[in-house]
Amino acid sequence: MTEHFYRPADGHRLPHDPFNSIVAPRPIGWIGTLDAQGRRNLAPYSFFNALNYIPPLVGFSSNGWKGTVANVDATREFTWNLATRSLAEQMNATSTTEDIDEFEAAGLEAGASLEVKAPRVAAAPVTFECRVTQIIELQTAAGDATGSWFTVGEVVGVHIDEDLLVDGIYDTARAQPILRAGGPTAYFGIDTSNRFDMRRPT
Repeated sequence: MTEHFYRPADGHRLPHDPFNSIVAPRPIGWIGTLDAQGRRNLAPYSFFNALNYIPPLVGFSSNGWKGTVANVDATREFTWNLATRSLAEQMNATSTTEDIDEFEAAGLEAGASLEVKAPRVAAAPVTFECRVTQIIELQTAAGDATGSWFTVGEVVGVHIDEDLLVDGIYDTARAQPILRAGGPTAYFGIDTSNRFDMRRPT
């Protein structure tokens, strides 16, 4: 095996930074918030994942103190909405940096949450209602600030389209989630043909 080795601090020497492609595909954190004045915000974050089982925790990282981070800092809550193939174009439209109501701009209906005030994407087949547990500025190994902010939220309410429950089991592929890949434009879906099963050793 011939290796391409690089030290990130010195550059990767490739046409596009491979880091985002290697840690992939990445689930999309489609985050709904309100600001302190009650104005809506909706934005996708490709650095997102589940972090803990009990209690359920999810987290997303923002490169910079953006509107979403300011909102979760002020209100201590947010929603995560499942981005699916049928909602891909609208999800992409909410990645704008303009100071607008992304729900309205993307033609998305906002649904009411039950445990928090932050809005949901009504068309999303799954939504987590979350209360913020931590907002952490990420650091380098040397302890220097990166300017990126990691928000952790405890899931306090879960909305699931019952069509995705097959014999009571959530069907991941049936939801047609989309996942971020490397490069400026690449996304992936999930297909049942790619499924395989393994049991943990006892």
